[in-house]
Amino acid sequence: MILPFLVPSNWHEWKDWLKDDLPDIAGIVLVLLLLHFVFRSLVGRVLRRAISRAARRHAEDAFALERRARTLVSTLDWVFTIFLVFVGSALVLDRVGLNVSALVAGVGVVGIAVGLGAQALIKDVINGTFILVEDQYSVGDVVTVAGVSGEVVAINPRRTVLRDLSGNLHTIPNGAIVVATNMTQGFSRINLDLSIPGTQDITRAMVLVDEVGAALALDRPADIISAPHVLRIDAIRGTTVQLKVVGETKPGKQWELTGELRKQILERFQAEGVDVFRAPAGDKEEP
Repeated sequence: MILPFLVPSNWHEWKDWLKDDLPDIAGIVLVLLLLHFVFRSLVGRVLRRAISRAARRHAEDAFALERRARTLVSTLDWVFTIFLVFVGSALVLDRVGLNVSALVAGVGVVGIAVGLGAQALIKDVINGTFILVEDQYSVGDVVTVAGVSGEVVAINPRRTVLRDLSGNLHTIPNGAIVVATNMTQGFSRINLDLSIPGTQDITRAMVLVDEVGAALALDRPADIISAPHVLRIDAIRGTTVQLKVVGETKPGKQWELTGELRKQILERFQAEGVDVFRAPAGDKEEP
């Protein structure tokens, strides 16, 4: 049967189509929507249970595993949705009387031309598949990709979506990603450069910084893996000495803790009379 709106005719043919075919098409759409809903619910539940067991068995970070689960759910949902769209289109076209086999053959004739135009899409999907398989980053990670930094809010084989600190949403084709820098995988690191005038007692300043770092680690044991401490004298610039302060934190906590460390070092230096800002004229203070 051919759709009446493809070959205009009288009201009786419209009526016959509405009576015979429309309920079947509506049923196909409802079944596909139900399958999509069940798939999302079932996959999400199964993955979360598996994550809970893996976290208990291997003592892994449950939060990191949860982010990986969200990434996998998002990816599988994307793939399954495309599959349902193709299946549903074939069923509907067959129901309205179009020869699906002939249609597929016709599409094959222009497949080469379409393929040339789809090269970028193919590159995106291939690159995105490697990103997901290699677990380069997951939903919730803070990354820099294609020159853009932000939190990963969505990822599938075609594109990565980031939200930056200003709230801007960036959609990046995976084919444009050559280097991916993940700042929140495994652990993160405090990396602070501290400039001290050379006229101060540098050894005493280093001891004070270590004490502040140790106190902060005791105060935030859930967030700090290793206490911030002076790693070395990193540079001598004129009459200014630059100290390198490092420490390891839970993923994503480094920025908050670096700010808190700066605050507490400043307060301690002020209390102890150590000058950290008034470097001699001509020296450039580090940010």
